[in-house]
Formats: sequence, C-alpha cells, structure tokens
Amino acid sequence: MNWTRRDLLRAALAIPAASFFGHYRALAESHANAVKITGIKTMGLDNLGDGCLIKIETDAGLAGYGEAGIPSHAARDRIEMMKGQLVGQDPLAIERHFYMMAATQYSFMAHIPTISGIDIALWDLAGKITGLPIYRLLGGPLRTQIPVYSHGGPSNMLDKAECRAWAEQVKAAPEGFKAFKFGGFGRAQGQGRGGGRASGPFHATMDGAEFRQVAKGYANLREALGDDIDIAMHCTGEFDTRSAIGLCKAIEPIDPLWIEDPLTVRYSEAWLELKRSTRVPLHPDVMVEMVEGFRPYLDNQVLDMIHPDVAYSGGITGCRKIADYASLTRTPVGMHSGPCSMIRFYASMHLGASIQNFFKVENALGAFRGNKEKMVAGKEPAVRNATFPVPEGPGLGLELNQEWLKAHVAKGDEWWG
Repeated sequence: MNWTRRDLLRAALAIPAASFFGHYRALAESHANAVKITGIKTMGLDNLGDGCLIKIETDAGLAGYGEAGIPSHAARDRIEMMKGQLVGQDPLAIERHFYMMAATQYSFMAHIPTISGIDIALWDLAGKITGLPIYRLLGGPLRTQIPVYSHGGPSNMLDKAECRAWAEQVKAAPEGFKAFKFGGFGRAQGQGRGGGRASGPFHATMDGAEFRQVAKGYANLREALGDDIDIAMHCTGEFDTRSAIGLCKAIEPIDPLWIEDPLTVRYSEAWLELKRSTRVPLHPDVMVEMVEGFRPYLDNQVLDMIHPDVAYSGGITGCRKIADYASLTRTPVGMHSGPCSMIRFYASMHLGASIQNFFKVENALGAFRGNKEKMVAGKEPAVRNATFPVPEGPGLGLELNQEWLKAHVAKGDEWWG
C-alpha cells in the first residue's frame, strides 16, 4: 500500500486528538449527568468590535461563559436553531456537542464562530463542575507563564523622531513587551493608519514607490527599537500576490518576526508562490476555521506559524485539534486575541498552557484595547515581562465584574441577568 505524506498526516491526526479528550473524559467521568443545560444567552458589549459574549446556564446554578466571533443578534438566531441539541443535555459531553454542532450539513451549514463561543462556555462549565482549570482538563500545564506580544506604533513611521519617541515609551512601559506588530502599509507611508484596507475589500496593486516607503518606515522602526524587540507586519488579507511579494522584500532587511495574512483568507496556490519568493516568516488570516481550513496551508508547508482565534476557529476544542495537527509538521501555534474581551483572552491562555508547540498570544490589555481588563472582578490582570500567568481557579479562572458588564451592554441589547 503506497501512502502519501497527506495520508500519514490524516492518520496521525486522530492520535493527539484522542489523547486530550481521553484525559478530559477520565477527569470528568465521576461528574457525568449531574448537571443539565437549561438555557443559552448572548450579549453584545459596546467596546467589543468583532463578537459577543455567550452564557450557558444550568440547573445547578452554575454558568459557563464564552465569546463568539459574531454580533449578538446574529448569534442568537443561530443558537435558536441549535438549542434542541443542547438544552437538557449534560454540559460535560463536550466532544459529542462539538461534533453535533460542527457536523451540520446543508441546508443549515455549521457556523463556526457561533459554535466557538458555545464551546468555550462548555469548557468553562466543565472546569466549574469538576473544580479544575481548563488547562488541567486539557492535560497541562506545559508552561505557567504565557508569552504575549503587542501592537501599536507611531502614527507616522516615516518620521524618525516620532519612531524614537514611541520606542522610548514602550521600552519604559511596565509590560516589558519584546514583540510588536504594525500596520502593513498606512503608517509606513505616513498616512496615520495601520493595516486596514484602503477602500473596499482589496488594496490596489502596489508600485515601487509604495514598497520603498514601506521599507523606509520599517527601517525607522528597527533603528528606533534596536535588536532586542521583534517587529511583525500585520495585513488584513487585502493584497494580491505581486504586492505581498513586494511587501516581504521591503521588510526583509529588518528581520521581521512575521508578515500576517498578506493574501486572502482562503488557501490558494498564491501562498505557494509567496512562500517560494521570500524568507520572511508567513502566517495566514486569524479567521481560518477548524482543521479543515488550516490543513491545505500545513500540508503544503507554506506557513512558518499559525494564529487561530479561539472565537472564530472552533473554540477550545477546535483550536486544540488545529494545534495537534500543526504539531505533526512542528509548526508553531500562536493565538489571536486582540480586539476581544477577557473571556477570549483567558481561553487563549489555557490553550497556551496545554499546547506543546505554542508560540505567543496577542495582547488584549491596556488603553490601546479599551482597558478591557476592568471586566475582571478584583485585582486587574496585567502583563509583566512580556508574559501572562496561566489563570488558576475552576474553568476559565475568570470572575466577571458584573457592574462593568452592565455599564457596557451594547446599544439595542439587553442585560442577560
């Protein structure tokens, strides 16, 4: 029997997945069927730009919290269609629930961002029922301090004085970040904006003058930051192949940590062409979903790292499966969690503690992200020495500041009580 490399990868995928669920089942077995799901609620926040919160209620008075990568009104419609699979069921049957939700077929296709939020809430509940933090249920900890990187930058990267002032500020900051990502073209062209799209879904094909401006802007950053702080470029899937190759060529002299999603989110041969054309480390859009979405990237070895988002890519279950598949090719896994709430950030930390091939988590704390750490009851969490401690306590280990949540309910949404 002649096996291809892809055949071997597919066969091997089942081994680590079975391992982490086997560990979980052993810890949860004695609590099976002790609690039932009674309801699922959603709520938007006025400072959460790309998703909503999920709350799963039970007959034991326990609630699990998750975060979906979709607005609350849209999530509610999808949850209404899935309630029959979940209400009255044991929340600990996470493997079954994930399969039932994610395997839905036409005419109702599974919506992974909604499933992601439900899955996170189920893992939070599982930890509260068993009395264990999620990372323990997943087989960790492999590490207790999770590396964190940040973002931002001067408004005009072509201004050397502005770059120096910004660099001095971040070097003196208490977080001690050792890596930052910056906009793909705007700030590097003196336009005062980051990697957002210029107009419409795609950017026009870039020319030589634009590439030279980007090269100059990133050279200014490297000069200001020195060699001890890593620099990454953030795009939003808006460039064509020629422009992506040109951007990589422009920033290669500053030894970038990576270039993020220069091409569109769906895999194509353009990624192969880009990989062949540059030595700059590549990773794709953060909204790639499930193992199925990442598989062509990983099978064709076009990525140097991946960056799933726990609220988009399949929740905790889906991201662990993705990480296990990536481990077969020793591809590092980071977690996107920028414009999120603390629920998504904490879920990413538990994954970071339990994934062998883990890299870094994107920062979600501080004024740049709207001080969302205030949604945590008690002492506000903080990044120090470019790391964040793995949350302890049952489930996510997150006690929500209910008064803060009430004050930030999105316009048109109601407090979920």
